[in-house]
Amino acid sequence: MPRRTPSTPIRPRRSTRHRLAASAVLAALVVAGTACSPVQSTDNQAGGGASDTAATAKDVFGDPADPAKVNHGGTLTVALSADPDKLDPSLSRSLYSRYVFHTMCEKLYDLGPDAKIVPQLATALPTIAADGLSLTIPLREGVKFADGTTMDSTAVKLSIERGLTLAGSGRKSELGPISSVQTPDAKTVVIKLSKPFAPLTAALADRAGMVLSPAAVAKLGANFSTGPVCVGPFKFANRVAQNSIKVVRDPLYYAADKVHLDAIEYRIITDSSIRSANLRSGDAQVADSLSTQDAPEVQKVSGMTVLQSESLGYQGLTVNIGNADGIEKPSKQLDTPIAKDPRVRQALALSIDREALVKSIFNGLNTVACSPVSPKSPFSSDAAQVCPAHDPAKAKELLSQAGVSTPYKVSMITSNNPDSLRLAQALQAMVKEGGFELMIKPVEYTSLLDQQDRGDFELLQLGWSGRVDPDANIFSFVGTGGSQNVAGYSDPELDKLLTDARQSQDQAKRVELYGQVVAKLQQADPIIYMYRQRNLTGVSNKVLGVQTYPDGVLRTAFAGLAK
Repeated sequence: MPRRTPSTPIRPRRSTRHRLAASAVLAALVVAGTACSPVQSTDNQAGGGASDTAATAKDVFGDPADPAKVNHGGTLTVALSADPDKLDPSLSRSLYSRYVFHTMCEKLYDLGPDAKIVPQLATALPTIAADGLSLTIPLREGVKFADGTTMDSTAVKLSIERGLTLAGSGRKSELGPISSVQTPDAKTVVIKLSKPFAPLTAALADRAGMVLSPAAVAKLGANFSTGPVCVGPFKFANRVAQNSIKVVRDPLYYAADKVHLDAIEYRIITDSSIRSANLRSGDAQVADSLSTQDAPEVQKVSGMTVLQSESLGYQGLTVNIGNADGIEKPSKQLDTPIAKDPRVRQALALSIDREALVKSIFNGLNTVACSPVSPKSPFSSDAAQVCPAHDPAKAKELLSQAGVSTPYKVSMITSNNPDSLRLAQALQAMVKEGGFELMIKPVEYTSLLDQQDRGDFELLQLGWSGRVDPDANIFSFVGTGGSQNVAGYSDPELDKLLTDARQSQDQAKRVELYGQVVAKLQQADPIIYMYRQRNLTGVSNKVLGVQTYPDGVLRTAFAGLAK
């Protein structure tokens, strides 16, 4: 059906007074700088202001490597912006682990640059029964895991069931109402559902669809991440915590002739300016997640390319509402004003000037977001992109109505890298006008993931790289009992909307339902959505075939060093 997919969400116009106030706050930040690196205004950069930058930013996904133009062999060094969490597809929750999984853990399905689902370890898209309760998936034959054992339907069954049952699995909500996984023969998997589940194929195009070696699972169990074994162009070699991860070519891979590199080494470099410096010096050939401050400068360097795509996900603030005992335990209402009263959360949302953040902090490269539904999604609509106006005066009114004295103090955990700290300081200055005193608590990235799961936070700044089906951007995070619902949020009315959207095979109906979901979320604000970042990856022209798509995954498996 026809749909409007604006590059920025539709929102009411704000008053001049509010725009000037927000600009003054951020201007002060620009003058003061930050503890780690300065905040630069696009007004001082060549090529015009932020709106010009955003208007001219185009997707650059990168091209596949031409075998005639690359050497066979060599090691590719990737400067990685954060240390991945567990290298276990069932337990992993970070974007950075997906970079590594891309090289060594293939899925039943994958995404192309157009974000359309394509077969990977499957040979065709699923055949779905008329009642929507059964999916039949044909598998590649003659495929070997890195340990030499055979990939077949039994391995797929084990991997899916593990995602559903393993303690701490982040895949439970993604896989939906699976009642059984059947294996009529070695090359066929039949998934039975208790209810129709429209997002399942999309889920199998990510970590939920990665196939694990049963032999390795039997040997390592819950410690699979210490020696992961899957099907892929590369296989796991070693890991030095907080330092590096190395994968090496797997000669058993079914398309080994398409693999050019001997090895890929991921070096953990959390400071964007240092990643950029490593890229310029040649110590790394690829640098992920370039800062919006550094990307324009890298683009100007001869022999460098900046790959970029608009994220399907979001960056936001998660409020701890009911995560009292950890994500695996039932939610329990916390006894704080921001947890108990949605007016306090609404006030915080109204205190954030998203346009000013995007312009002054991110050089206009990122885009405003108030919703978990990407405007590029086929499930988007005007209703799904509505954005409440920045209104600090209204924020103070709501705090007064909630009986909260100002300034209301709230603590926020965030990653301890310079870009996250820059954002945190901008928010700290911005929300003062709305009556909040934001206390910043920086922590190392993997510690932040542990802290959020334990419920050891009041406010959390973290994002989600996004999935092609909006269900995977929403249900796990705000659905009751969702496997990544670290907010501990629960609303039966929202659950019904999300469940109806999951079960419907009618796209127009799902579009309508997600518009209603966004309206409900903006009333409660368990997550305050702020912006969508552009995936910015610096690549030396000494390497060919590096690609990045809207799903945010850095694709290096079929790259090669240029001749």
